[in-house]
Amino acid sequence: MDQVTEGTAVRNAAGEPEWTGLPPGLLRMRRMLLVVWLGLLTLTVGLLPGLLAGPVWAAFAALPLALMAWGWRMLGRNWRSWRYAERADDLLISRGVLWHEQTVVPYGRMQLVEVTSGPVERRFGLASVQLHTAAAATDATIPGLDPAEAERLRDRLTELGEARSAGL
Repeated sequence: MDQVTEGTAVRNAAGEPEWTGLPPGLLRMRRMLLVVWLGLLTLTVGLLPGLLAGPVWAAFAALPLALMAWGWRMLGRNWRSWRYAERADDLLISRGVLWHEQTVVPYGRMQLVEVTSGPVERRFGLASVQLHTAAAATDATIPGLDPAEAERLRDRLTELGEARSAGL
């Protein structure tokens, strides 16, 4: 099985497609959001009951902290599972740890390729590429790319999509 880390592409000996992983900025952003939200929950669940009902009730703060530790690990595993590969006729997107999904989007079936970036993504210098096809079930997203890579991918996919659809 291919191993993809920190946005690098790997080609295996069997000549399979060249996979590209997501940049580490996405993992940093998701982990920061995890710490912020579960940190606030920890304060709410631990500090307020501890002050109002006694120090024994502050032990409830351990639950969100345990959830934070578990989430930290799971976010890393999920981030490592995401990868994409540009082939001659289609784009492959692979993701998932427990349930592995692989989406194949033929260039000729792409109708729209969007680059989006919300406020949190912009703060971390990230963008997502959204692919729309005629069949809604095959719409696909590649999250957390560097904006320059997202724009390059959008332009390349649009160019290949126009070339393939013109030949239909």
